[in-house]
Amino acid sequence: MNNGVIMQYYHWYISNDGTLWDKLDKTANELADAGFTALWLPPAYKGSGGTWDVGYAVYDLFDLGEFDQKNTVRTKYGTREQYLKAIKTAQDAGIQIYADVVFNHKDGGDEIERIFAQEMDWNDRNRPVSDWYEIAAYTKFNFSGRGDKYSSMKWYWWCFDSLSYNADTKRADKLYRLKDKHFETEVSYEHGNYDYLMANDLDTGNDLVRGELMYWGRWFVDTTGVNGFRIDAVKHIRSTFFRDWLNHLRVHFGGRELFSVGEYWSQDIDALHGYIASSDGRLSLFDVPLHFKFHQASRQGSSFDLRSIFDRTLVKEQPALAVTFVENHDTQPCQSLESPVEPWFKPLAYALILLRREGYPCVFYADYYGAQYQDKGRDNTLYSHRFLIDKFLKARREYGFGDQHDYFDHPNTIGWTRLGNSNHPGAMAVVLTNSAPGNKWMNVFRPNQEFYDATGHINDIIHTNNDGWGNFPCPGGSISVWLQK
Repeated sequence: MNNGVIMQYYHWYISNDGTLWDKLDKTANELADAGFTALWLPPAYKGSGGTWDVGYAVYDLFDLGEFDQKNTVRTKYGTREQYLKAIKTAQDAGIQIYADVVFNHKDGGDEIERIFAQEMDWNDRNRPVSDWYEIAAYTKFNFSGRGDKYSSMKWYWWCFDSLSYNADTKRADKLYRLKDKHFETEVSYEHGNYDYLMANDLDTGNDLVRGELMYWGRWFVDTTGVNGFRIDAVKHIRSTFFRDWLNHLRVHFGGRELFSVGEYWSQDIDALHGYIASSDGRLSLFDVPLHFKFHQASRQGSSFDLRSIFDRTLVKEQPALAVTFVENHDTQPCQSLESPVEPWFKPLAYALILLRREGYPCVFYADYYGAQYQDKGRDNTLYSHRFLIDKFLKARREYGFGDQHDYFDHPNTIGWTRLGNSNHPGAMAVVLTNSAPGNKWMNVFRPNQEFYDATGHINDIIHTNNDGWGNFPCPGGSISVWLQK
């Protein structure tokens, strides 16, 4: 999508009062007017934690808030009816919907099965540390609240290859590989083999499991009409699986694009390149290395060399498949992958993803609306940056076109220009600094023209010279976005 922008429309600690789908239904047109063209919605199916479940502890993929399971009908976000209504409202407003797909594991089994398993070393998953012995595992999923509606398949131990909770000990501190099962290949090499992440790990090498996931994909798109997917934990699932799954759906739905982005959580850019190659480039990836650049830059302040901000990032090396982001639900304070970007740097980071040509940017709900919550004995506030993000979205929509020229020639002050095109003839000059107030001589190829700072940080008008050059300033530790009047 030309100059498209995604919003991740939730954060980890969003209220569990079941109102998110209704909020989307009411605000979809406002989001479209602001410049958002797609929304990534949280997992919409029933999790083992009921109304408290963010959606990643998947219990029943077919229960979108329709059946009395896990002590609730609705999910954390609302009912199936509210979900489908919100999707239609957003799409009618011109917004695409990307659904969160969690296929790595299932949690909250209904019954215990006694099975033989072998303990494996957490740090070297290929090394057994015990003989085979019998454990009690919650691996039987009956879905009694749903019955056989939509699918008659029930899940048993042989649908999984590993788990960590033993009901005999009531502990989840050991990694168990199930008898006659093997960890999947084509996964991350971390810890020797990073197939296992949590709960009951799906065996996608099993034909019945693969068939059910293919069928669910068809059913889900038919039911919801979503435009694409955000796919969870792809480094823990064989890389060819989602290649085949997406190919299957795209063919089934007559060649629909079904844009998809995978979460491969690694700072190692070579690992991301490897996944793209082994999955035949069928899906984009989040630019995790760029996020960590933002995290480091925000912590290091003026000692961080801004000229290197894009070095070894996906948006620089494979921009066509890079979804850029500043933060997400996993990186926010108190979460497992906590790596927050400090508030002072977030406007700079958002300018670096929203005002440049490369990448498909994603804005985090809590950065747009703000958030307050408590966890792990800490009070946390995520400040709203909506005022500047809205300014950036407007500039992207009206001026983010044409050639781009970079002026990454100073460790603390960098800038770039966008020169427009025939349909959007205005020029834009962006300058930012992580130190003292700065300025940047840049050529916008607009002789004797006036430029104003759309952020409002500087009230002066900049005049370009006879050759189209201008000296564009910005405040210390901040950003200015200069637009042609």
